[in-house]
Amino acid sequence: MTETAVALRSLVRTFGDVRAVDDISLDVAGGEVFGLLGPNGAGKTTAIRIVTTLLPPTSGEAHVFGFDCRREAMTVRRSIGYVPQQLSADFGLTGYENVWLFARLFDIPRADLRDRVHASLEAMGLGDVSDRLASTYSGGMVRRLELAQALINQPRLLILDEPTIGLDPVGRAAVWEHVSELRRRTGMAVLLTTHYMEEADTLCDRIALMHRGKIRALGTTAELKQSLGATTTLDEVFRHFTGDTLEGAATPRDIRSTRRTARRLR
Repeated sequence: MTETAVALRSLVRTFGDVRAVDDISLDVAGGEVFGLLGPNGAGKTTAIRIVTTLLPPTSGEAHVFGFDCRREAMTVRRSIGYVPQQLSADFGLTGYENVWLFARLFDIPRADLRDRVHASLEAMGLGDVSDRLASTYSGGMVRRLELAQALINQPRLLILDEPTIGLDPVGRAAVWEHVSELRRRTGMAVLLTTHYMEEADTLCDRIALMHRGKIRALGTTAELKQSLGATTTLDEVFRHFTGDTLEGAATPRDIRSTRRTARRLR
């Protein structure tokens, strides 16, 4: 029987009168690539922050491999790797130093430290440039460096919040090539958000479409497209379940954050 990587039950998160996450329930299976899609303001990142233990739920439950994200936060954190929307790499450090810092945060034994850091960099195709400052890396290399950081603790679940935002098609393809190869080798589960429908269509085993804090549709991309007609695209599925209005669009803060990330990845 396949283990459950993520289990959300009647999950709610409010900010004042706003229900950012509004009574959602879903499971992510071990080894599955699961996409959480929706317009800006749909509640995706809030849900991700609850799963990563960065934000407590108002009510409901969130578990990672059976561990409660609120009561067993440290155990959950040791099971996951996380690449947030905002850049986490330090541009004043080398690639090696960036990953080494994360290794120390995860208390990797000193006897294994150097080998683990080099292995993580090699896995992301950065072994030859590990002694260069991160400020000299291309956008795709920076995202792969952040993946190397997230993978240093050999997580069973990798969480990616819009990991290819601001990248050109070549950079995006390189990031996903490495993620797909790691998944094949390790069997880890992947939970991701993205606004690129072709990424979700190609990479995800299943997706959930969120809008106004609720899950509007859940299934494989083939099932969701078939529900609207044999020739339907995932873009059309997205519009059908989330609407074409500007309600829930990016806030000025969202836009500023996205622009900062995109500029640094160029």
